[in-house]
This record gives sequence, C-alpha cells and structure tokens, in this order.
Amino acid sequence: MGIPSMNRVDDSGYYDGSRVFAWLADIAGLPVDQINLLVCQFTALVAAFIFRSHLHNSQVAPETRHGAALLLGLIMVVFCFGRQALHLACLSSISYAILLTASPRISHKLVLITSLLYLSLVHIKRQVYSYSSYTLDISGPLMILTQKVTSLAFSLHDGVARKEEDLTPFQKQQVIRKCPNPLEYYSYVLHFHAVMVGPTILFADYIDFINGNQFAKKRNDSTMGKKESLLETEGTVVEPSAALVVFKKIFVSVLCAGIFVSVTPMFNMIRVKDDEFIQSTSLLGKTLFIVVATTIARMKYYHAWLLADAICNASGLGFNGYSEGGDPKWDLISNVDILKFEFGLSLKDSIDHWNKFTNRWLRFIVYERTTTGRTVLTYILSAIWHGFYPGYYLTFLGAALMTLGSRAVRRSVRPYFLKSRYSKMFYDFMTFLTTRIVMGYLTFSFVLLEFLPSIRLYMHMFFWIHLLSLAAIVVLPKVLPPPTPTERSKLERLEDKVSRD
Repeated sequence: MGIPSMNRVDDSGYYDGSRVFAWLADIAGLPVDQINLLVCQFTALVAAFIFRSHLHNSQVAPETRHGAALLLGLIMVVFCFGRQALHLACLSSISYAILLTASPRISHKLVLITSLLYLSLVHIKRQVYSYSSYTLDISGPLMILTQKVTSLAFSLHDGVARKEEDLTPFQKQQVIRKCPNPLEYYSYVLHFHAVMVGPTILFADYIDFINGNQFAKKRNDSTMGKKESLLETEGTVVEPSAALVVFKKIFVSVLCAGIFVSVTPMFNMIRVKDDEFIQSTSLLGKTLFIVVATTIARMKYYHAWLLADAICNASGLGFNGYSEGGDPKWDLISNVDILKFEFGLSLKDSIDHWNKFTNRWLRFIVYERTTTGRTVLTYILSAIWHGFYPGYYLTFLGAALMTLGSRAVRRSVRPYFLKSRYSKMFYDFMTFLTTRIVMGYLTFSFVLLEFLPSIRLYMHMFFWIHLLSLAAIVVLPKVLPPPTPTERSKLERLEDKVSRD
C-alpha cells in the first residue's frame, strides 16, 4: 500500500523529499521520510478543522474550497516527495486528457490501462533502485491517484454511455453526467485530506462535500423524529459534530503506532528467513509466529488509515447518515474496521473490512463488470495495483484459492451446524480461529515481499492450507454435497429460528 515501515532506515538514497526536519528525525530516531509524513498528516489534521470552520460552504464559494484543498495538497506532496511529485501531475493530466478527448464508451478502459501501466513503471523503478528499502516514495500516493482517476472514468462511462437500468444501485449513486472542469478535477485527485495515504473518495461524494450537500443527502429518514438534532430547522440541515469520532480515531491511531514500534522487534518477519527458525521450529510454532507477526505488522496500516480518516472527518468529509438510534455515522470513506477484521468469522468477512475502499474499487472496476473468473481477475488486478514484489502475488493468488475453498466449506459443512444455537456458536468459533490462522499463513509473504524465502517457509509447512483449500474445492463437494435449493430454504428458515432463540 505504499505505507513505509517504521522500523527501517532511509539508507537507500532513494528519498527525494525535504530534509528540513532532519534534526527532528535524529531526535526521534526515525527516518526523515517518516517524520515528513507525520508532519504532513498532523498539519492536514489542523487544516481540516480550519477548513470546516473558516472555509465552510456557507461562507465561501465551492471554487474557494476546491482551490484551498488543491493548494495544500500540492504543498504536501512536493514537501514529502520533491521531484517525484511530478508523477502525480503527469498521470492525472494524461488521464484528464483522455477523458476530454476520447469517447466515453472507451475512455474508461483507456484510463484504466494507462494508469496501471504508469503505476507499474513506477513500481518497477522502485524495485530496481530501492528493492530492500521501505523508504517513502511516490508509489503510495500514485496508487491512490490510480483509484481516483479510474473510478471517475468508470462513473463517467456509466453516466454517459450506459442505460440506467443496466447499472447496479452503487453505480447509480456514483454516476457522472459530464466531465469535471479542471479545478474540480485536480482538486479531487490532489486534495490535502487524502493525497498522502488515502482514503480514496469517489468523485460524486467529493463534490457533495465541496458543495455542502453531504449532510442533506445522507440523512437517514428512518431516524426522523427520534432526535430533534436530525430535523431541518428553518430549511437548514443541522450538521453533526465529528469531534468525538476524530478523537477516538486519533487515539487508536497513536496506540497502534506505539504497539507497532514497541512489539515489532520481538516478532520481526525477517526471522522466517533464518535457518534455525526454519529447521528447529515446529509446524505449530511456525504457524503461531506468522499469525502474531502479521497481526503486529498490520498496526502500521491501522495507524496510517485511522489518522487519514480522522483528517477527512475533521473537515466534514465522510459523513454517512445516521444509525437507527439517530447517532451520526462517519464511516463513508473509512478504510478499515479493526474489530470486524480481526474478529471476522470467515476469510471474506475479514477481507471485506480491510482496505475497504480498495475492495470497493475492485468490485466497482472489475467484479461487478465481469461474469467469468471474476474472483481470480479481481485478485490479479489487486496484485498488479500493489506492485510486483513476488510476495504480493503469493498472497493474492493464495487468497483466491482459499476464498474459493472457504466458500466450498461454507456450502457443504455449515448446514450441519445450524440445528441448535450451541452448534452454530461452535461452528462460528472454529471459523474465527481458522480465519486467523489462514490470514497469517496468507499474508506473511505480503510483509516479507521475497519469493524464495516465502516458498521455502511454505515448503517447510508442507503447503498445508493450500492443500486443504484445494481439497475443499475438489473433494469436499463430492463427499458432502451442498444442499439443494429446497433444502437451502429450509436451512435458512432454521437459521432464522436459531438466531431468534
């Protein structure tokens, strides 16, 4: 995802950002690239509060909000990345030129191909010149930019070149009827709230935010009358405060950063490359180590994503209506739900709550628009978008296999555990435990990045989850055939009854 590790030093000479805070990096004992990222993100957090209070849509024109968001975004990327920031300007301009000149019937495909090729070249350059370094570089923001320009192109295609009855409900929400003007476009792709590490915001949602329409559009009519604060007062929608949710996200973000920095040395993934670990540690020991090590490694993503989410919320961006109890929700653009990911009862449940907008983007770009091999194609696009480190492909191709395997288990095995509340609870516990093991087994290569050390560890673990997944796909349906549609209906009614009891 382009988020730098907090325990690697900037020793590659690859970093091109400002050195103004080198003195602070020396005091903190962190590389200057990470200090610059933190300085930019906390500056953006302060700016977000000012943006909402002093550049409110009721006080200034949309053009002013666009201009301010764009200007600060440009300052941040130049400060952090120096000349590398030109890549953002180049890709965004090339994509915009395609949208302006090509037919909407094909422009979305051209933008997708062009942006992936450009991103791929940057990924390859990084691997050639800085393979073993986790130094901050432009590839992270470029990944976010790729999501923005492609999703915008597909939304424009849906709004101009497709019939409304052919669109999914989500596609209907995001349609764009005309190409944005230059200020709208560049503000969208480079605004300071999310230019560094995301989250990606879809164009229709961003324009609603700039124009001040997000609160009126996202009001949940079912809550009307439950809380007076939800009602319109003299034609004005009362805007809920985000202060509490911003504080919570900042607190958890800092907590995750502290856990990552303090615990990583004890569970550094580099250990799986040691001969002693490979030869002397049991299968159970290897499995437990990679489960814990990958869990700790995720903390840096939680830190970066929650802080970025807090920046958006502080400016009023990310409002998603109200809960049934009338409480405001600020999760429209949240990238992760930590509890739902870490306590998911299936591989799909966990994946759905990790890097959520990337999952939404993949569904929007590929999954909903293909009929054959959609799962495999989605994972392949995800791997290409991440880059070309072999570890990524081991993770994503393995995830495709294990997702299909988990579906086969759910279809064939789960029906036998729906007869009582306790048997269902036992099944849920076992799937929770299995998901945690599979997640560590799958993602250690994503953290390690390297091919041969990853394959070596898999060999010494006998590829056991790969083989079990393959058996679940091929053998299990023959041994335990999935229920027929009639039997499935009966099981669904039984499950409803068990849940109510």
